[in-house]
Amino acid sequence: MNKSVTPIELQFDDDGPLYVARKKVYPQSVTGTFRRIKWGLMAFCLGIYYLLPFVRWNRGLGAPNQAVLVDLPNSRFYFFFIELWPQEVYYFTGLLIIAAITLFLMNSVGGRIWCGYLCPQTVWTDLFYAVERLVEGDRRERMRKDAAPAKHRLRRLGEIALKHSLWLLIAWWTGGAWVLYFNDAPTLVKQLVTFQAPMLAYIWIAILTATTYVLAGFMREQVCVYMCPWPRIQAALTDEWALNVTYKYDRGEKRTSLKKANELRALGEAVGDCVDCYQCVAVCPTGIDIRDGAQLGCIQCGLCIDACDAVMKKIGRETRLIGYDNDINIRRREAGEPPIYRVVRPRTIIYSAMIAAVGALMLYALLTRTLLDVNVLHDRNPVAVRLSDGSIRNAYTVRLLNKRGFDRVVAIDIDGPSNATVHVVGADSVTPDRPMIILGRDQTTELRLLVTARPEDNSGKSIPVTFHVTDIGLGEVASATDNFVSP
Repeated sequence: MNKSVTPIELQFDDDGPLYVARKKVYPQSVTGTFRRIKWGLMAFCLGIYYLLPFVRWNRGLGAPNQAVLVDLPNSRFYFFFIELWPQEVYYFTGLLIIAAITLFLMNSVGGRIWCGYLCPQTVWTDLFYAVERLVEGDRRERMRKDAAPAKHRLRRLGEIALKHSLWLLIAWWTGGAWVLYFNDAPTLVKQLVTFQAPMLAYIWIAILTATTYVLAGFMREQVCVYMCPWPRIQAALTDEWALNVTYKYDRGEKRTSLKKANELRALGEAVGDCVDCYQCVAVCPTGIDIRDGAQLGCIQCGLCIDACDAVMKKIGRETRLIGYDNDINIRRREAGEPPIYRVVRPRTIIYSAMIAAVGALMLYALLTRTLLDVNVLHDRNPVAVRLSDGSIRNAYTVRLLNKRGFDRVVAIDIDGPSNATVHVVGADSVTPDRPMIILGRDQTTELRLLVTARPEDNSGKSIPVTFHVTDIGLGEVASATDNFVSP
């Protein structure tokens, strides 16, 4: 008879259980170079995220004055002096390509720099940890409080309530800041406070509040280890020259306690610098032991470097027993050779060149783009009409796009059929053979345009016709090509 098992008991021979219960991690506070870098980047990133919607940018009368705005109702994206239309979505494609290659470049230079310092999950989790330490104390105090009997935990209800209130406040403002990028920030803040904002704004704030609160407050390292695909992707992209947070076991082993190490050194025996203090484990936000080598859970934040350096200074040993290093140098030190570093190598040169090429292409397209555009669509039914006088008429739907922030007058000309006339339905012009139209600022204008020509002057069954739209004041010209056909 087969014995029933629970999922926790199902396992492979060598890989351990398929899934296990999470062990709560209690990262200890630490000071040092990398901790200061993380604080600085956190303040910089969060400062930009929370405050950028309130930055103003003057675009003229009637235009939105928010520096960065995703204007969905009007299908616009504003970024300071740049205004992008739906037809220019390729700029976002270019930005995504640059972001991906930059991630590859960062990985080839310094491993998971993104994960350790700039990833939103890391930034908000760091902030939540700071709040937790402020309210409940550092590592040992939190562990002691969590291990206390239930009757003593009741005294902590105030601390727990305060901590979660602060977490929810941060998560709420995170969600609120996100929706501010989609509407005028001061106006939307006033509407939110007075409960007059659109229901969709409250729904998105609730969703983003919940996700930030759960991911940064409870799931934490689980997101990095199990949910995020980047650790697995970057493992396939890295090479032996990439700098990663590394325990220099060639110098640290054989590890032993400080007292035992001093005794062995006094006897002239070789002993490593690692004193097995476990400070590198205590400060790790994912709870791993860096001395076990490269691991999926290591986000390369460098906090173990700060912790180990502090211990090395106290015991009078050289710092950087844990540091950014590559696989090449581990083997070189074992062979008694000096370490070497190659940040500039074919991989990094290729990545940098790709970023520069895509960036230059986008910049060129941005600087040379036209702010006047025309699109022509030929009528399909009927394709052409023969009039009573024998002439042939083709009808077209013409869309004119004015991307400037002011009205302008444009003239419509055509090249192609000989002795052809142009007429815009529903629009009178003082120059019938060259219609002139007023285009409203920052908008699309749709026209119905009729082209008429004599068959004796145009013997071809289908003649290419080019529509030219010329700004009378600025001289800008936009063109589109179609065909003039006979019935």
